[in-house]
Amino acid sequence: MSDAASASHPLAEAFASGRPALGAWAGLPTAVSCEVMSRAGFDYVCIDMQHGLADYSDALPMLAAIDLGTATPVVRVPWNEQGIIGRVLDAGALGVIIPMVNSREEAEAAVRSCRYAPEGSRSFGPTRVALRDGPGYFAGSNQAVKCIPMVETVAALENLDDIVSTPGVDAVYVGPADLSVSLGLPPGNNDGEATFDDALAAIVAACQTHGVVPGIHSTPTLTPTRVAQGFRLVTVTADNAALSAAITTHRQSVLDALSGNTDTSSAACGESLY
Repeated sequence: MSDAASASHPLAEAFASGRPALGAWAGLPTAVSCEVMSRAGFDYVCIDMQHGLADYSDALPMLAAIDLGTATPVVRVPWNEQGIIGRVLDAGALGVIIPMVNSREEAEAAVRSCRYAPEGSRSFGPTRVALRDGPGYFAGSNQAVKCIPMVETVAALENLDDIVSTPGVDAVYVGPADLSVSLGLPPGNNDGEATFDDALAAIVAACQTHGVVPGIHSTPTLTPTRVAQGFRLVTVTADNAALSAAITTHRQSVLDALSGNTDTSSAACGESLY
């Protein structure tokens, strides 16, 4: 990161160029997993302080670990509350995902928390981020920091144009589970259900109309579909999900090999933990 408040970080570059920004999700309170994901080449790594296991004392070293790689550090805060938004920005986040924003007034509050005056009401005290970005941080921070409210309820859909047209909103982020629950569907991705499909299409269309980036929580297999639908901020994987999938796959591969169901000779020389 540079003295120019990191204005050219990967997430900002993706937003400016129009290419999809692909990210990873940190649900585990470990700096090492954040470093691994950042070094893997994702555009952003998001620390989840809402449903993940990290609190502020965990998030601080996790943000520092993301900076060891190339990804933009992002945090999903627990709620639309100015105190915690300011703290994660002071700690080094360059994007903030803000849950359950259901109205223009709530979107305006989110923007104010992310911006210094006169655009907002963020309090000045960049304790850690100034160490990383230098004395130029203040001058460029209102441009560098991306304010990303979540659209994940029927109420938000009803106020969609008001939310995405709020000055200072850079992107919106869909939580498919909460959106589905609010629509009366099971939590998760309900592709093929008309109400779910229509909601996603409406969000993308509103964002395109107002010049806002549409984002969504996804999976590796679903990501190409989401990009084709017009989403340009897509979380591809999460540390806890990837760990669980890899461990399960490795265990099953050993069981298959021991039972004689697979040929392991081709892979014998290629895998080593150390």
